[in-house]
Amino acid sequence: MAVKAPEIQQTNTQGAWHTVDTDAVVRRLNVDLANGISEQDATARLAQYGANELVEKKLKSPWAILWEQITNPLVLLLIFAAVISAFLGKADSVIAISAIVVLNAILGVVQEYRAEQAMAALKKMSAPLVRVRRGGRVSDIESRSVVPGDLVLLEAGSIVPADARLVESANLRVAEAALTGESQPVEKAPGVIADEKAPLGDRSNMVYMGTSVTYGRGTALIVETGMQTELGRIAELIQGVESEKTPLQRRMDELGGVLIRAALIVMGIAVVVGLIAGDSIQDVLLNAVAIAVAVVPEGLPAVVTIALALGAQRMLRRRALIRKLPAVETLGSVTTICSDKTGTLTENKMTVTVMDVAGSRAKMDEAVAVGMARLITDGSGNSAHAVLLAGDALCNDAALEQVQPGEWKTVGDPTEGALLVAAANYGLVKPHLERVFPRVGEVPFDSDRKRMTTIHTLEANATLSDSEGYVARLLNLRPLDYVAFTKGAVDTMLDRSTHVWYEGKAVPLTAEWRRRIEDATNDLAQNGLRVLGMGFRHLTELPANINPETVEIDLTFVGMVGIIDPPRKEVKDAVAVAKTAGIRPVMITGDHPLTAYAIARELGIAKEGDQVLTGHDLNQMSQTDLENVVENVAVYARVSPENKLNIVQALQTKGHIAAMTGDGVNDAPALKKSDIGVAMGITGTAVSKEASDMVILDDNFATIVSAVEEGRTIYDNVRRFIKYLLASNTGELIVLLTTQLIAGMTLPLTTLQILWMNLITDGIPALALGVEQAEKGGMKRAPYAPNESLFGRGLGRHIVIVGALLGISGVALGYWAFANNITAANGAPAWNTMVFIFLTIAQMGHALALRSHRESIFTVGLAGNRLLIGAVIVTIVLQLIAIYTPFFNNLFNTNPLTLDQLLICLVLSTVVFWGVELEKLLMRRGILK
Repeated sequence: MAVKAPEIQQTNTQGAWHTVDTDAVVRRLNVDLANGISEQDATARLAQYGANELVEKKLKSPWAILWEQITNPLVLLLIFAAVISAFLGKADSVIAISAIVVLNAILGVVQEYRAEQAMAALKKMSAPLVRVRRGGRVSDIESRSVVPGDLVLLEAGSIVPADARLVESANLRVAEAALTGESQPVEKAPGVIADEKAPLGDRSNMVYMGTSVTYGRGTALIVETGMQTELGRIAELIQGVESEKTPLQRRMDELGGVLIRAALIVMGIAVVVGLIAGDSIQDVLLNAVAIAVAVVPEGLPAVVTIALALGAQRMLRRRALIRKLPAVETLGSVTTICSDKTGTLTENKMTVTVMDVAGSRAKMDEAVAVGMARLITDGSGNSAHAVLLAGDALCNDAALEQVQPGEWKTVGDPTEGALLVAAANYGLVKPHLERVFPRVGEVPFDSDRKRMTTIHTLEANATLSDSEGYVARLLNLRPLDYVAFTKGAVDTMLDRSTHVWYEGKAVPLTAEWRRRIEDATNDLAQNGLRVLGMGFRHLTELPANINPETVEIDLTFVGMVGIIDPPRKEVKDAVAVAKTAGIRPVMITGDHPLTAYAIARELGIAKEGDQVLTGHDLNQMSQTDLENVVENVAVYARVSPENKLNIVQALQTKGHIAAMTGDGVNDAPALKKSDIGVAMGITGTAVSKEASDMVILDDNFATIVSAVEEGRTIYDNVRRFIKYLLASNTGELIVLLTTQLIAGMTLPLTTLQILWMNLITDGIPALALGVEQAEKGGMKRAPYAPNESLFGRGLGRHIVIVGALLGISGVALGYWAFANNITAANGAPAWNTMVFIFLTIAQMGHALALRSHRESIFTVGLAGNRLLIGAVIVTIVLQLIAIYTPFFNNLFNTNPLTLDQLLICLVLSTVVFWGVELEKLLMRRGILK
């Protein structure tokens, strides 16, 4: 008989899990805290609530992607041309056109079909085995078997299996950076959080699926499993986010629409003209096929893909790994970079940056420059620094190891590690200090006291170094004397202090001293630093009962340190470059608002008086309200995954191309939604990397800016070869249409000749244009408007002018040769072959002139793109082979020209080169835009 699961009260009237006390949680979950739920209950609850795992949404199949590729209007046009060719018995044309359709379809499928691994990566974050108490027994079970009401036992190293409410804890700290963005492990305790809308990072009585315990132990009741967890909500967000089309994809769609309309119009005109002229149906259809093939730039998809791939390789050399090719160009269109703080803008390494002792404040690097050596030898510096850092190094549970001179590695809490590194750089190395001042007692840290204390003695027979002897003399320690060092929050330290260390001795802690210390503490905290105070007390003997009441009294307060994850040195310059380029950097972090604002101000992202919005603020705003302010806010703190997603959506609604950086699971939905998601290569989770378009391998904001510069170059190159290819197609169309109107002339170009020009003689130089270097001043201009037409900024004008120049010159040459009955070397008419070679060679001059959109080729020079020079030479050689070898004469219906005829074609073909140079001259003089 099936067992019905006990009812769990989860209605809104009961309040969120973090807002009710543990007794209410126990009642709602219907569980016995002493024994946990029974195995029978667990089985029933598993049947009711399902397995504790994340559910994947079905992915788009390769066949569906293939169908989208072959139903593209331009591809359908080519298929139509192939069908007509088959109907007319033109097997060579059918094979050639079909090969192009198949290759382009395969290219599209391979590029688009990337099985989303984000869900699989999310699944891996859940713990494989979990320690639970069921039926009074402790056992290890599979994570997927955990159910609401399970009592989970947590300790250092545990992965939290599902969302849970703490019922008991001892110095428990949990690393939640991947979920909330909080850079520090979070202290956890079972108390009640009154604010129902408190951000995840402030819910100190909850632990969440996929986070890990770094310190202490605890017991928690599972309250949500599977897709109901915070990680599950993120999974739903990832799967619910529709990927945005990139600017290039939108512009290529625009191009496709223009080409298909142009093709239909020109084909209609050609059919009407052919029928009026009395051509046979077969000739009319052959002309239609040729025009269809001439309109479609068959080489364009391959050229775009290869250009993006080459750009991706160049970006990799700049430490940016491109996962999705369209992201290469998207970078060049970015108007806003939304960056996480920890590790991207900062070093992801907690560092002591300032020391404040009674009477003075010093930057840590300045104090280190003096160090113990000069303090001892010539009295430079401040002796209180030595006492402060010695105490911080000894009252410390982290471990220190020297990697190489001047470089240290720590194991343990990042904040404590920062203290050890600061002391070691100053000249006080913990292992050396502990040898002389061994620990003989301690009062561990707890979150209520916000302090920890260690007791040390001066070893009787120890050999003291100069530094250790100096510290012992400062503290007036003799062999076997005891000293207690206490470290913690300054306010709680002052409550236990009676003296303050000033000018080498202890003086009474007066109200004035207390006010000065509190003001200094508040000043450091306002600048985003984490502040830790340190004091000491001499003990005549070791207390029989070592506890806060016997040890943490009558302290002498020495001073405090300010700790922060400092900005990367190169980021400030990168922010300035981004702003010069018209790109607005925005900080979005899960960290504290004061810390975020301080870093943003130092880097130039924000300025004095700028507004900082928190997750709580965002939760009170409608999406419309957010859209009204999103362009003016540079710092967001304590944000949730939904907040990040809403910020990205608001920016996109306002017409921005948004890049979003992130490293945590909480970043994945926004990474996927943004125009370009940028994951961190070092600290990034697998989930964030799989949701991203690009991974920066050094986790550095400066790398993003560098990649933006490369992206702008690539977009310029895309426009360059689109100019080149479409001007060629336009010239071909003018030749095909005009020759139909001239009595006695037939189409000068066959379908195969057009395919040859579009794929080979146009395609090779177009690829070379795709690797041009950056235009001058590429990062000193604003990004081009995201909604800019592909044909904007003179591209459409260029296509029309150069296409007309190419087509009219080709028609004039063909008509002259036709009217004068010019014959080739084999006695056959030469006019169609002369048009064929003219169109090809003229495009070589066009390619050379396009090395710059504005500057003259005589200024830029030819040697800057050797690949282009090679492409031009190869193309000319291939074209000569096409007209001077019997095999290609038969295949392409060409005839070998005489030397005079070839020279006429070569000289006339320079007209396009000079036409483009004239256009650029008019642009430089401001006559043309």
